[in-house]
Amino acid sequence: MLKYFISSTELLLAAALVTGLITSFAKLAYGKKGMIFTWCAAGIGTVGAAVMCYMKNTTSKIDTSLWNFRTFAVSLCGLILFFISYGIGSLTGKKSSSKKEGSSRTAAILEYIQLVLISIVCAAALFYSLPDLFGYPYTILLTEKTVLSTGFLFKLIGVIFGMILVFLSGLAVYKLSLRLGKKYSMLFTSLVLIVNGIRQITVCLSTMLTKRMIISGVTVSREFYKKLFNIAKFTKNNENVFTYAVLAVIAVMPVIMIVRSLRQNEPYRNPAEKRKIRFKWKVGRRWAVLSVCCIAMITANMTGIKALANRTVELSPIEECRIEDGNCVVTFEQVADGHLHRFAYTTESGVQIRFIIIKKPDSSSYGIGLDACDICGETGYYEKDGMVVCKLCDVVMNIRTIGFKGGCNPIVIPYNIENGSIKVPIDGLLEYEKEFK
Repeated sequence: MLKYFISSTELLLAAALVTGLITSFAKLAYGKKGMIFTWCAAGIGTVGAAVMCYMKNTTSKIDTSLWNFRTFAVSLCGLILFFISYGIGSLTGKKSSSKKEGSSRTAAILEYIQLVLISIVCAAALFYSLPDLFGYPYTILLTEKTVLSTGFLFKLIGVIFGMILVFLSGLAVYKLSLRLGKKYSMLFTSLVLIVNGIRQITVCLSTMLTKRMIISGVTVSREFYKKLFNIAKFTKNNENVFTYAVLAVIAVMPVIMIVRSLRQNEPYRNPAEKRKIRFKWKVGRRWAVLSVCCIAMITANMTGIKALANRTVELSPIEECRIEDGNCVVTFEQVADGHLHRFAYTTESGVQIRFIIIKKPDSSSYGIGLDACDICGETGYYEKDGMVVCKLCDVVMNIRTIGFKGGCNPIVIPYNIENGSIKVPIDGLLEYEKEFK
């Protein structure tokens, strides 16, 4: 549950903050039509993400890295052109001394151009983030047999908690931005979009290097290629730097709101107006407190909670088994206690092929399989509170189903039971040597 809580939070955070800031700025700067454009953009981005999710999970035609590259390229072009058009609009507005019909028409056209461009940025943010979110139920079902299982329920709860946290963060930013006014809204929206844009540039750079769109000594010099590679490597290994930078920018907003609310000196004509003004700033402080709580929770999520969820689980040591007549032989006495036991055969090339044996509860049969599965690979299984758990995805195995195909169960291997011993053919293990390389 914690892993899905963390991953859904990290996945949606940037899109939620960008959408909240763009929506509030569009409302302040362009009024009702600004809201219409941004909501339409959000709808288009969401529908496009749903289609992308379907294509990813039902076809092999989607190259995710290339689609992310295209999405970011469109978003960056929209962002740059928006800043250019907004700057042109501001300059022409200052130079215009009278509201002539021609200048008003030009200003209106510029406004619509700006709305289209900022809407593209908003739609692209959602189009990038939402496909993986929509695909979580499908991804979870790869390791769970049914939506009615406890594992599916807990993982889905983690996703829902992440969505709630991100939604509240985006809503708090939206409300704060509205209350701070157009100038502050433009400032914080620009800063967040610039940070997000830099991140998108680094992702595009990494994709271009990976897909050999940039080739050392061909498209660029070797020295310049090395610099680009180091930039891509650093940003890939420090992706959270951009998230922390965005959170740092957002954290200034509640501070400004609280300071302004304490220093407010708006004029009023009667006690009723005074109460109205006080209530307005009181509500602003509440949104500021909510945003601080969300930032604190997100920071804890990405640090302490993430470390807890990703803590390394040590697998139990490999026990000895006898090699006899082309079989790995394990006696009943070695595995009679009902706990998970791990054995291995080392190939001539030095590859250690692990397999597990556990006596099934209230039964004389045994669960036998590789210490690996088709979904999570050879990360292995461990025992916790009488249950067998996949180390990678934390799925709890039904011990009675170990030895059967399906879900995250261990890969089935051949074996024989003779004279009080379990014999696992070495030939059957060698078939899976590549799984443990």
